This record gives sequence, C-alpha cells and structure tokens, in this order.
Amino acid sequence: MKRRTFIGTSVTASAGLVSASSFALESNEKSDAKLKGNINHSACYWCYNSIPLEIFLQNLNTLDVKAIDLVGPDDWPLLKKYNIHASMCWGAGLGIEKGWNDPALHEELIKDYLDIIPKVAAAGYTNLICFSGNRNGMDNETGLKNCVTGLKQILPEAEKHGVVLQMELLNSKVDHKDYMCDHSNWGISLCKALGSDNFKLLYDIYHMQIMEGDVIRTIKEHHAYFGHYHTGGNPGRHEIDESQELYYPAIMKAILETGYKGHVAQEFIPTWENKIDALKQGVTICDV
Repeated sequence: MKRRTFIGTSVTASAGLVSASSFALESNEKSDAKLKGNINHSACYWCYNSIPLEIFLQNLNTLDVKAIDLVGPDDWPLLKKYNIHASMCWGAGLGIEKGWNDPALHEELIKDYLDIIPKVAAAGYTNLICFSGNRNGMDNETGLKNCVTGLKQILPEAEKHGVVLQMELLNSKVDHKDYMCDHSNWGISLCKALGSDNFKLLYDIYHMQIMEGDVIRTIKEHHAYFGHYHTGGNPGRHEIDESQELYYPAIMKAILETGYKGHVAQEFIPTWENKIDALKQGVTICDV
C-alpha cells in the first residue's frame, strides 16, 4: 500500500487483511545483539502493514525497538499492551495532498486537530503529523502565509497540551507530485514565521536526498527546526544498505552530534521476503 493511501485510513483495519496465524515471531527471545541506546529507534507501520499490527508489535519487542510511527487512536490501546510508544501520531487532517496551504480546508482541519491534540496528550504522546498539501497552482509565498494563518489557530492548543505538530518534508519529484513542503528552506521559513517550539519539521532523509541532497550539512545547520527523522534508501525507497546511495551510519552520527533525543523511524519498503529481517538490518545500520 502506498503511503498516500495509508494516511487517513485505519491501521487496525489493515491488520485484519491477513490472519495473525499467517505470521510467526522471528524469535521468542530478543536479539543477541543489544542496541547501543544512542538512537531511539522506531518503525513506520505502513511499510509492514501486510503483517497484522499485533504481530508486528510483538516483533518490535524481539528487536528491542520500542516505538512505532503513523498510528492513530484506535491502535493506541494495543501499543500500550506491548509497551510500544507512538513516536509519530496521526488521526486528523485530509491526507497528504489536502493540507494547511488551502484556506478552504482550514475550518475542517482546525476542528480535526483541536479534537485530536488533547487525545494525543492524554495518551502520553507528543508528536502529531501534519501536511502542507499540494500547490494546485499556488505560489510558495501564498501557501506559506496560508499555512501560518491556519496553524496559528491550533498552536495554542498544542502548546497547552505539550503536543508538537510536525509537518513532513516530502519530495515532489518522484512520490508526491506537486506537494508544497518539498524543500527544507520552505519548511524552515514556516517554522520561523510561526515562532513556536510546538511546531517542527519531520525531516525525511529519503525525500530530502531526492529534492536537495547535502543531508548531513542540512541536519547540522538546521537541526533546531527538525523534530523527527525518517529513513529510506534512495533510489527506490527500499533497504538502507549498500544497495543505495546514502550512508546512514554517518547520517546517524551527525544527528547524534546535534544533541537530538527524539526518534528515528525506519520508513523503507522492504523487498526481502522476511520483512522483519529487513527491518532488523535497517535498525542495526542506524544503531551507531
């Protein structure tokens, strides 16, 4: 399933596509290789949603990965059962293509986000994803102003509850044609205009490699505006090993050097037959 169709649908519903008995845990014990504890690892469930969520959470525990990205309120009770943190929540909005740059959508978006923000906080979580939306002929300056106008109406609620809104940087070249928040500089300008610690950018390494490259320098210079990170191999958005052009150990070291204490979520689409093994490899590569 492509991510654009996954966001805004029920994760729980996707878990019912395949019976839990079709998947076995890779091991009844944790991996012998202990994680170093420097990186807080997470995984984006949409990349593994052929595996029922409960089985996937059990596998995360065997890998000692204690967080998951892009899950909503219906799934939080199951996460708590397995002591897995929701490191990036969703549950509001109209998807990737329809976002805060369109004033016609503000009324609905404001209502949705004002409803979900207290729920995120009450569940003990912090990060809540949002999107700029597509340009649809709109220039960047107008889109930025529109985002400021809309987001300023929900930021006081986010600040009140300690929730951080995270707008994701996505590429508009390959995966999300016409998406507006497709360069770091645009997103950073939005952060500066809003002037709140409760609004950050979700820096997706795969997407920004496609749009602008210079990943390590960008992270070092602008890390104050980045509240979360996603991985992915380029080209192809598959495994982050030697089959692609990014060298993730160096990127992870750069992130650590900034003092970052949040989560790094694996968001590659596994090509291996054993998807959990592929995830284990990605986590191991990033465990610097």
